[in-house]
Amino acid sequence: MEFPEVSDFTNLHEVHDMLAERIKKWPELWEERGREEGRQEGRQEGRQEAEMRALESKRNAARKLIALTEMSDQLIAEIEELPVEEVEKLRAETQH
Repeated sequence: MEFPEVSDFTNLHEVHDMLAERIKKWPELWEERGREEGRQEGRQEGRQEAEMRALESKRNAARKLIALTEMSDQLIAEIEELPVEEVEKLRAETQH
């Protein structure tokens, strides 16, 4: 492997200056990456919390249907889009 000859130190100073400028920008880049990762994690957590709230809302509606109607567990499960086993557990909880 051959390396080009450096005829003067001007090129080395330019390279040094260029690298120094890039190095100065690294912390900014790292911070921006960290902020972006934080935003992504926040969005993910927000989606998970929304899913949990929606599930709890479905469970509460199923509890009301169990308490106020004679509907079967299968029908309540279909209406609230819950597994039948979940509705059965809710019914068992309300009977205790």
